[in-house]
Amino acid sequence: MDTQTLAMAQEIDFSLLALFARASFTVKLVMILLMMASFWSWSIIIRKFISYRFAQTEASVFDRAFWSGEPLDELFDQIGSAPDGPSQKIFAAGMLEWRRSHRQDGELIAGAQARIDRSMDVAIAKQTEHLNAGLPFLATVGSTAPFVGLFGTVWGIKVAFEQIAISQNTSLAVVAPGIAEALMATGLGLLAAIPAVIFYNKLSADSDRIASGYEAFADEFATILSRQLDA
Repeated sequence: MDTQTLAMAQEIDFSLLALFARASFTVKLVMILLMMASFWSWSIIIRKFISYRFAQTEASVFDRAFWSGEPLDELFDQIGSAPDGPSQKIFAAGMLEWRRSHRQDGELIAGAQARIDRSMDVAIAKQTEHLNAGLPFLATVGSTAPFVGLFGTVWGIKVAFEQIAISQNTSLAVVAPGIAEALMATGLGLLAAIPAVIFYNKLSADSDRIASGYEAFADEFATILSRQLDA
């Protein structure tokens, strides 16, 4: 490499902001899209960790109250018909249907057990939907971001070769900036995809575990009510 070419290469700014500023409009658009996807993914990840921690804590506290020996009617009166906690909502759905299934004379309306089960199933489905909200976006980012970044890289390399052909100069000082700008798009794609895939798997497992806990509680509660129905 001659002295002039080396001097030109040393004068080129390879910082991330400089690479972004020199990129073509299409590559810039790809980079902005990937940065927005990464930012939104992290916001979902943080919100899910907070909401899952709240759900697990609430379920633990309510489970202790449920099995404390306190009459279920009194527990229901304490939390009300529209509680905030997920476990409490499932319990309230079952208790509301239990009370509605009683006639004025105290006798139960036929089919009470099936209606109670359906009420709690609907409540569990709503809570599960809330738990899974945002996870499809993480899956989408994890599967598509590398390809979006690759598209930006391919487009950037195409533009770089066009500039080389126009300048008719194949020195490193001419080739390197365009290639570096193009490869930055792939790097951003991987930066967005890798955390999205890792935390999607982690959060999906946490969501399934919490939902399984809701279903187990509903089964136990339905068993208790079934004993009272049989009695």
